Amino acid sequence: MAMGRFIREWPRSLNLKCDRRHLTPLSAHYFSSEIGGDGLETPRVKIFDRDLKRKHRDRAAWLMDGSDQLLDSVADNLLDRLQDCKRNFTTALSLGGSGEAVRRLLRGRGGIEKLIMMDMSYDMVKKLKELEKNLTDATCETLYLVGDEEFLPIKENSLELVISCLGLHWTNDLPGAMIQCRLALKPDGLFLAAILGGDTLKELRIACTVAQMEREGGISPRLSPLAQVRDAGNLLTRAGFALPGVDVDQYTVRYKSAMELVEHLRAMGETNALFHRNSILKRETALATAAIYQSMFGAEDGTVPATFQVIYMTGWKEHTSQQKAKRRGSATVSFEDIQKQFGSSNNQ
Repeated sequence: MAMGRFIREWPRSLNLKCDRRHLTPLSAHYFSSEIGGDGLETPRVKIFDRDLKRKHRDRAAWLMDGSDQLLDSVADNLLDRLQDCKRNFTTALSLGGSGEAVRRLLRGRGGIEKLIMMDMSYDMVKKLKELEKNLTDATCETLYLVGDEEFLPIKENSLELVISCLGLHWTNDLPGAMIQCRLALKPDGLFLAAILGGDTLKELRIACTVAQMEREGGISPRLSPLAQVRDAGNLLTRAGFALPGVDVDQYTVRYKSAMELVEHLRAMGETNALFHRNSILKRETALATAAIYQSMFGAEDGTVPATFQVIYMTGWKEHTSQQKAKRRGSATVSFEDIQKQFGSSNNQ
């Protein structure tokens, strides 16, 4: 397991630290789902309120003001994977999430000639179209589409690349959404995605739980459930992608207070959208959460950290040109023979 570590100093008192671990896929499962009549997996229960999430995306469009350093870093890391490919992807789709950062930071990577920007929020799509005039990349034709990731309005075998940057973790059936992405790809097409992992906002989860226990005598879900790193590899395999790859980054962003963190989450469209949620947050509970957050995690300079775990997933639609594992038992040389050969050479 290779590990790296780097620290970036951001302006405006934001300090972002990233730990990256490269992981091999592990067997697990995310959401329970069943096979529908159309061959796609459909969720048995609704976890997220998609109508509320659409309103969150609308608000994020209204609050969008300049670039977001966290979103830019995630989008840039995701797009870096295109430079590892020795081919171009002429037709691509960007699904929701940090679409603005993806379009702005694309800068010719992947050789994309036609890019479809899709979001479930009409206001977000309108905002993305307004920001197009500020782009300097004139070689890429950009189209805009209002659509839902859970019901992808894209023809099968029509795309060479699907990019989703921090959007798919809000779908009720993540495997089903990924299957639709695979169906939209041409053979040997590439799927790139970044989703928030289970360690995201662990400090806020702890502070909120302690505050609710103290002030209300019990807890209610305030933060959305997220996939664990061990689930990601199985998600790609379950969706039918070949050559799956998973790695994870962990970012630590420092804020002046817990309230500033909440405002940042609203601007990103990442606030609570659980279908069964308590819509009322008492003022004393909110103040207690902020105080506990500061007391438990505050630094000497008065700032508080927030962890964002980002899981990157890479998968390809099957094609005959791709390398495949040999049939079990087809090896012609045993490890015992190799050990004897190398053992004898070492003795010499």
